[in-house]
Amino acid sequence: MSILAWIILGLISGFIASKIVNKTGEGFIMDIVLGVVGAFVGGFLFSLFGASGVTGLNIYSMIVAVIGAIAVLLIYHAIFRRRAL
Repeated sequence: MSILAWIILGLISGFIASKIVNKTGEGFIMDIVLGVVGAFVGGFLFSLFGASGVTGLNIYSMIVAVIGAIAVLLIYHAIFRRRAL
């Protein structure tokens, strides 16, 4: 995939995952980073179970990236949980 396709996939999947997990977006750049990292994590998780990872800019890859981004967000919030004083 080209760099532009990774950015588009990352933006869309990161935005969807951040809306699912905490009901707000993380910001434009953070959504892209979250989506791209989520695509790698999702591809790794799917390959562990015998399915293919990210295959291009399509719906299946979007689902893989969103699931990976949700996993990354849940881990991120578990580690860096903001505590009210």
